[in-house]
Parts: sequence; C-alpha cells; structure tokens
Amino acid sequence: MDIARLASLIAATLTTGLMAGLFFAFDVAMMPALNRSDDRTLIQVMQRVNVAIINGWFLLGFLGALLFTGLALALHVASDGGDVVPPLAGALGAYFLALLVTARVNIPLNNALDQAGPIEHIADPAAVRQAFETHWVSANRWRTLLCTVALGCLAWALVRNGGLA
Repeated sequence: MDIARLASLIAATLTTGLMAGLFFAFDVAMMPALNRSDDRTLIQVMQRVNVAIINGWFLLGFLGALLFTGLALALHVASDGGDVVPPLAGALGAYFLALLVTARVNIPLNNALDQAGPIEHIADPAAVRQAFETHWVSANRWRTLLCTVALGCLAWALVRNGGLA
C-alpha cells in the first residue's frame, strides 16, 4: 500500500506539473507571440492548436492529473495518512477549479473559434479575434495559477509523505 500511495502521489505531481507547464507556456510564449501577429494568423494557429492538442499525451496529463490526485487522496485517507490529506485535498480542489475554468471558458471559446470556419472564409477576422483572445488569455492565466497552486500542494504532500526525505 505504501508503494501505491507514493506512486499515485508522484504520478499526480508529474501530470499536474506537465499541465501547469503547458498553461504557463501559453501565458509566456505562445499567446504573447500570437498577440504580435495579424488576426488571421492568430485564428489559424489557434484553430490548428485546438485540433492538434487533442491526443493521448495531452489527455494523459489533463485527465491524469485529476485521476492520480484523486487516487492519491483516496489511498491516503484510507490508510490514515493524515499529514498528507490536507495538501492533497488542496491540490485536488485547485486542479478541479482549473478544469472548471477550462470547461466554462476555454473550451467554449475554442469551439466558437472552430465554428468561425476556415480562415479564408471569415469575413471579419478582427471581430472573431476580439471575441476570443482577451477572454481566452485571461482564463488561461487562471488555469496556470490554479495548476501551479495544485503543483505546490502536491510538492507539499510529497514532503509530508516523506517521499523527498
């Protein structure tokens, strides 16, 4: 049971770290670069990213962070791992909020961008960009913050678990 608890905690930390890093990369590189581009370029690139990102590696991180954190919490609660439960609960809550932001803001904006159609058929790309960019970037910053909080909680749980001792 100790191995399962530690393995799930490590897997939760790794997958959450990957998601925090992905969202951070969008915050500090991808979106600032696209902000300096024309409307059609931003729309076309983000439409392509929204298709390309749905793959097994992304889903492993995206869903794995939630599942591994939930598993680690359940295993520690079941074994009376009281010192680790509060940071694990904090990590699960923060990551769940990041998923909520994704579901309520980022995915609908991604879908609207896709529904705008191929870039060559968009009559007013400036309007499409305006409806997308500011809201998406703001929501992504929240996802970055929440995933970083979750990662910090998981690091705290690893320390309390003795996994780094």
